[in-house]
Amino acid sequence: MMRKRWILLAAAGLVSVGAITWSAMASNVETPDYAVSSKSGNLEIREYGPTIVAEATVEGDRDTAIQRGFRIIADYIFGNNLSSTKVAMTAPVMQQPSEKIAMTAPVIQQASGKSWNVRFVMPSEYTMETLPKPVNPKVALIEVPATRFAVIRFSGFAGQGSLDAHEAELRVFMAERGLAATSAPQYAFYNAPWTLPFMRRNEVMIEVTGK
Repeated sequence: MMRKRWILLAAAGLVSVGAITWSAMASNVETPDYAVSSKSGNLEIREYGPTIVAEATVEGDRDTAIQRGFRIIADYIFGNNLSSTKVAMTAPVMQQPSEKIAMTAPVIQQASGKSWNVRFVMPSEYTMETLPKPVNPKVALIEVPATRFAVIRFSGFAGQGSLDAHEAELRVFMAERGLAATSAPQYAFYNAPWTLPFMRRNEVMIEVTGK
């Protein structure tokens, strides 16, 4: 089965865009609500409700694509829309390759020349009817259904080796509970880049089905 790989990043850790400063991005922002249905230490099964995201598709390596996509979406939420309405900052921002990648463990990210979908979760107060309509045709508003995730949380630096190691631990947790992956991993980073490693919140998330 072919699945898409996701990478989630909190708005605090991406780029400065115009009037956006790192300090502003690191302030309190809304994050999607979820319920924890099972927990073992730093491993959880989470139930997320439906959300709406603003999405832009961009090309380049992962870091470049995140920055380019974020700039496009930030332009939308800071007023470049049909009603010139500013939309509150939220976290996380999501990124995935626009092409499908085989579901393997680990999923390998190709270095460059790839298109990515970058998503920003919209504040919960909005519906598809009340969100301001984008001016830029590169911005799409998408409804995301309720989703169940297996999640592992950890601190420190989130290099690829650390992400892969925590993904492996998460998959053992899933197997012990009879859970099957329905997506490739998502990575979530919730802190500004200057945050001390031991204070950082990083997560690997995998959409699951099963018991």
